[in-house]
Amino acid sequence: MVMIRTETAFDVPARERLLDRAFGKTRRRKTSERLREGRRPSEGLAFSAVDEDGALLGTIRLWDVVAGSAGQALLLGPLAVDCTAQRQGIGAALMRHAIAEARLRGHAAIILVGDAPYYQRFGFTGGLVADLHLPGPVERARFLGLELEPGALDGAEGLIAGCGRLEAQERQAA
Repeated sequence: MVMIRTETAFDVPARERLLDRAFGKTRRRKTSERLREGRRPSEGLAFSAVDEDGALLGTIRLWDVVAGSAGQALLLGPLAVDCTAQRQGIGAALMRHAIAEARLRGHAAIILVGDAPYYQRFGFTGGLVADLHLPGPVERARFLGLELEPGALDGAEGLIAGCGRLEAQERQAA
């Protein structure tokens, strides 16, 4: 049985190993990583899928960004599922959970860079982000958006920038 729960500090080492396996050691060179560098995920929007023994099977995180003229939004990613647990619906369950929680917390939109055929089933489309730009190279066909509130990305244009809690601030507050 798989359980989705809020990510804990104990998940971090396993999450990092999972992401290295899923995306390779060059994963930190991606444009989306520029928006996450030095920041904490959006409050309450980092999740782990674990088995009955607590072993990490999947991970998803959402990050606070400013989506140009649209204002506050979330950046989704990375989403990863351990290769031994793929094709069991864990990624889809993490996606549905993350989207539902983001909506409950009052967020208006989510953007991501990912495989369009996979993410379209959750409502993501490229048209919503056609006039938004990331701070580095990205394949436009992989740049997608989802409105949690109708019209949240209407006419959105400009640069997407990271915002939200800084890791250093978290350490100082502890």
